[in-house]
Amino acid sequence: MRLEHHTPDSIIRDALVFDGSKAAPTQQDVLLKGDKILALTPAGQYQADNLIEAKGLALAPGFIDVHTHDDIEVIRNPGMLNKVSQGVTSVIAGNCGISAAPVRIQGEVPDPLNLLGQAGEFRFPRLKDYIQAVQQARPNVNVAALVGHTALRAQVMDRLDRSATEAEIAAMQTLLAGAMSDGALGLSTGLAYQSANSAPASEVESLASVLKDFDGIYTTHLRTEFDGIIQALDEAFGLGRKLAIPVVISHLKCAGKANWGRAPEVLNHLKNAQQHQHIGCDCYPYSASSSTLDLKQVTADFDIDITWSVPHPEMAGKTLQQIAQSWSLSLTAAAEKLQPAGAVYHGMDEQDVRHFLGFEGGMVGSDGLPCDPSPHPRLWGSFPRVLGHYARDTQLLSMQLAIHKMTGLSATEFNLHGRGFIRPGYQADLVLFSPDEVKDNASFTDPKQRSAGIRRVWVNGHLSYQSDGQEYQLTSSGAGRFLTRN
Repeated sequence: MRLEHHTPDSIIRDALVFDGSKAAPTQQDVLLKGDKILALTPAGQYQADNLIEAKGLALAPGFIDVHTHDDIEVIRNPGMLNKVSQGVTSVIAGNCGISAAPVRIQGEVPDPLNLLGQAGEFRFPRLKDYIQAVQQARPNVNVAALVGHTALRAQVMDRLDRSATEAEIAAMQTLLAGAMSDGALGLSTGLAYQSANSAPASEVESLASVLKDFDGIYTTHLRTEFDGIIQALDEAFGLGRKLAIPVVISHLKCAGKANWGRAPEVLNHLKNAQQHQHIGCDCYPYSASSSTLDLKQVTADFDIDITWSVPHPEMAGKTLQQIAQSWSLSLTAAAEKLQPAGAVYHGMDEQDVRHFLGFEGGMVGSDGLPCDPSPHPRLWGSFPRVLGHYARDTQLLSMQLAIHKMTGLSATEFNLHGRGFIRPGYQADLVLFSPDEVKDNASFTDPKQRSAGIRRVWVNGHLSYQSDGQEYQLTSSGAGRFLTRN
């Protein structure tokens, strides 16, 4: 390769390059020019003023967190340390039916939109207003957005515990079409939540039909992840088949002790459906979930940690069992007294998690909740946990497959063109890490911890994060961009 007319700005020298595909890694130099990858060459062939010695380190495409609730966080805290410190360079917001746009809220924020922020932070009646705010905030990560079904309902309905009228559906279709025109990736639903559970399949189908004209994607937090998960999957699959649109199942899991061990059944059902339509899925590498405190999920079968409570903020970090005992109340009565509140549910089986995480066609998404005072550790540790614990230590999957599931596969599923792979001409979203040292440090008792082994992170060619272990530096002034649908 001749580069006489294209002098690189930087060279990452002699790295073990995982290119984002499932191919085995190769020892190469990666040359950067501006915001793009210029070339991959044999080690030592070219020189640059900025030379990063990477012998003994691995270089991968920047990780894409396909399932986040970072909608307002990227504006509120644009440094995004919790994401760049684990190698994440792009986040997809607007999942589970909740999004910051197109939303303007008067009064109390309905559950689960309250996971994103306070009423005054919902100030984006059009997606283009949100895009402008993200661009002005200049976050350290790229941002793409889905439009939430519950967010749309909150804009046009007086109550969310009923189905929408024809006029309300038409109004939601108009809002969704406007957001898609502005560059949204697609529509998300959170049908398990009370604010959307009353929406019949016909309401969701009417909205999802808007996606066809925009080549949009439909993602869903299923109507249930408990006993009726197969029927809930069929509802999502049926919508995708009827409308001929791609479907992504969010945070695939078997929830509740009665469903432990059902992962092979669920995966077989999904794989069979994939023979007839496009279906993707994502999961996170933990056997505990996190959301608002749902009275229907209160049980003595497993531990429930309280992450926040409006009337009793002092209870954050305690288990529901501890709180109930201290108040001399039943679990349900204690949960009612804590409302509104958030919780971590230790309600999954580790073997099921391993089945879902090992599935070659599944992506990785953190589903982290940045507003929680005591968040689930997935907010800070998901991606290094996949690399360190599941790929290196337990060898559930190869390092190249783990990286593919967090990069190339994610970019392909969500049509993030020019990202997710280390290839000439692609955006220079990159993470340099030690394959021997990478490890999640965030725990349920101490969740806000940077991961080990992540050395450098580039976003659009700009060095955004670097660490030598104990010390770290956010070095970019915010190189992230808003990624509109291509």
